Amino acid sequence: VFPMARAALNLTARGVQHTAVRQAHRKYESTFHDKYGNLVLLGGAAVFTTVWGYVFTQLGMEWGLSPVGRVTPKEWRE
Repeated sequence: VFPMARAALNLTARGVQHTAVRQAHRKYESTFHDKYGNLVLLGGAAVFTTVWGYVFTQLGMEWGLSPVGRVTPKEWRE
Protein backbone atom coordinates (compact mmCIF):
# COMPACT_ATOMS: atom_id res chain seq x y z
CA VAL A 1 0.00 0.00 0.00
CA PHE A 2 2.87 2.39 0.80
CA PRO A 3 4.43 2.30 -2.70
CA MET A 4 1.00 2.84 -4.22
CA ALA A 5 0.34 5.88 -2.00
CA ARG A 6 3.80 7.27 -2.74
CA ALA A 7 3.19 6.89 -6.47
CA ALA A 8 -0.16 8.68 -6.17
CA LEU A 9 1.44 11.55 -4.26
CA ASN A 10 4.24 11.73 -6.83
CA LEU A 11 1.70 12.01 -9.65
CA THR A 12 -0.17 14.71 -7.77
CA ALA A 13 3.01 16.67 -7.11
CA ARG A 14 4.07 16.30 -10.74
CA GLY A 15 0.67 17.59 -11.90
CA VAL A 16 0.97 20.62 -9.63
CA GLN A 17 4.50 21.30 -10.90
CA HIS A 18 3.37 21.12 -14.53
CA THR A 19 0.48 23.46 -13.85
CA ALA A 20 2.75 25.94 -12.07
CA VAL A 21 5.26 25.90 -14.94
CA ARG A 22 2.51 26.37 -17.53
CA GLN A 23 1.02 29.31 -15.65
CA ALA A 24 4.42 30.90 -15.05
CA HIS A 25 4.99 31.19 -18.82
CA ARG A 26 1.58 32.67 -19.54
CA LYS A 27 1.18 36.37 -20.07
CA TYR A 28 -0.70 38.05 -17.22
CA GLU A 29 -4.23 38.99 -18.19
CA SER A 30 -6.22 41.31 -15.98
CA THR A 31 -9.44 39.85 -14.67
CA PHE A 32 -12.75 41.48 -13.89
CA HIS A 33 -11.66 41.98 -10.27
CA ASP A 34 -8.42 43.64 -11.35
CA LYS A 35 -10.28 46.05 -13.62
CA TYR A 36 -13.41 46.83 -11.63
CA GLY A 37 -12.85 45.50 -8.10
CA ASN A 38 -12.31 48.84 -6.35
CA LEU A 39 -15.14 50.47 -8.29
CA VAL A 40 -17.57 47.71 -7.32
CA LEU A 41 -16.44 47.92 -3.69
CA LEU A 42 -16.93 51.70 -3.57
CA GLY A 43 -20.31 51.42 -5.31
CA GLY A 44 -21.48 48.82 -2.82
CA ALA A 45 -20.32 50.95 0.10
CA ALA A 46 -22.18 53.97 -1.32
CA VAL A 47 -25.41 51.99 -1.79
CA PHE A 48 -25.09 50.49 1.69
CA THR A 49 -24.56 53.91 3.29
CA THR A 50 -27.41 55.50 1.32
CA VAL A 51 -29.94 52.78 2.10
CA TRP A 52 -29.16 52.57 5.82
CA GLY A 53 -28.99 56.35 6.07
CA TYR A 54 -32.49 56.54 4.60
CA VAL A 55 -33.78 53.79 6.87
CA PHE A 56 -32.37 55.40 10.03
CA THR A 57 -33.63 58.88 9.19
CA GLN A 58 -37.10 57.87 7.98
CA LEU A 59 -37.83 55.20 10.55
CA GLY A 60 -38.93 57.62 13.26
CA MET A 61 -37.32 55.60 16.02
CA GLU A 62 -36.60 57.24 19.34
CA TRP A 63 -33.15 56.21 20.42
CA GLY A 64 -32.86 54.94 23.95
CA LEU A 65 -31.78 51.89 25.86
CA SER A 66 -35.16 50.89 27.25
CA PRO A 67 -38.48 50.86 25.41
CA VAL A 68 -40.46 50.75 28.67
CA GLY A 69 -42.98 53.56 28.70
CA ARG A 70 -42.12 54.60 25.13
CA VAL A 71 -43.84 51.92 23.13
CA THR A 72 -47.55 52.63 22.83
CA PRO A 73 -50.05 50.79 20.69
CA LYS A 74 -51.36 52.63 17.62
CA GLU A 75 -55.00 52.85 16.67
CA TRP A 76 -56.16 50.06 14.39
CA ARG A 77 -57.24 51.23 10.93
CA GLU A 78 -59.96 49.28 9.17
